[in-house]
Amino acid sequence: MVFRYFEKWKSRREKGMMKHSWNIKLGRMMKAGVHLGHKTKKWNPKMAPYIFTERRKLHIINLTQTARFLSEARDLVFDAAGKGKQFLIVGTKNPAAAATKSAALRARCHYVNQKWLGGMLTNWSTTKMKLQRLKYLKKKQNTGGFRRFTKKEAARLKRQLDQLQKYLGGLRYMTRLPDIVIIVDQKKQYKAIKECRTLGIPTICLVDTDCDPDVVDIPIPANDDSITSIRLILRELTSAICEGRLL
Repeated sequence: MVFRYFEKWKSRREKGMMKHSWNIKLGRMMKAGVHLGHKTKKWNPKMAPYIFTERRKLHIINLTQTARFLSEARDLVFDAAGKGKQFLIVGTKNPAAAATKSAALRARCHYVNQKWLGGMLTNWSTTKMKLQRLKYLKKKQNTGGFRRFTKKEAARLKRQLDQLQKYLGGLRYMTRLPDIVIIVDQKKQYKAIKECRTLGIPTICLVDTDCDPDVVDIPIPANDDSITSIRLILRELTSAICEGRLL
């Protein structure tokens, strides 16, 4: 499935039609630690254009570049939200999981904050069946349907429900593939990025100094280990989504 919306958006933006004046403050990003990269020995040379300097064997991210790409990402999600597009936010590592869920709920987006299950998007028909099963079991539980089974069978269904809720609960209301995927940790979510690339789904991704900015559509140079950095970037993106939906 090829998503043509992103290409059309890029074309309009290049003509100066889609640019907004977002109030992105560098001082606030610095306070949140967005500029702190990895140790210099762990860097990816492709990140060189986004690095300002090195200090105490750590790379320091150029926040001007962060602001530039964050502004571009906000333009995209603002426009997409105004057109009724669907968003998926993915962040499963410990510092990001809670922030991912909180940001997604705030902006009414779908989310994955536990393990990414292979084929979650590329094998959408199977994922859809699992979501239907999740809804069925949830309804059974809420209406007291589990009491009709033996204790052993009820326990088995409860375990199945808990597993589905854990890994697919954030996709419960997703009826089709997302139009845009926001990814918090590139290295951990390489499977999700690969599936998005296969399907042609545009990706926005935080990229630390050890990442490859070329594998995503809009890379946002930022510290992807700090919870304050992650929260700030997600807050900027989800606020643009909320604003876009008001149009």
